[in-house]
Amino acid sequence: MNEWIAEVGAENAELLATRSRTAVLASEYRPKDLGDGRISYSKRALGAARELSEEEEGAITEDGEGLRVWVGDDAFDLEET
Repeated sequence: MNEWIAEVGAENAELLATRSRTAVLASEYRPKDLGDGRISYSKRALGAARELSEEEEGAITEDGEGLRVWVGDDAFDLEET
């Protein structure tokens, strides 16, 4: 199973997993707080987060430097596992 993990800090992981717009979706479309400040996205959760506008917490961007999740003005690299 493809999974993408980012180290975002405990507060941001909790926000993304419980208070972002994708947090209210069915479980397979939600990011998961792994503890220790890490967040995990399944393939479906990543797809749902890609639908967020750039202004929303948990927006996903991808460019030549990789895949990132945004919280406020901070971007965190997502690594595929």
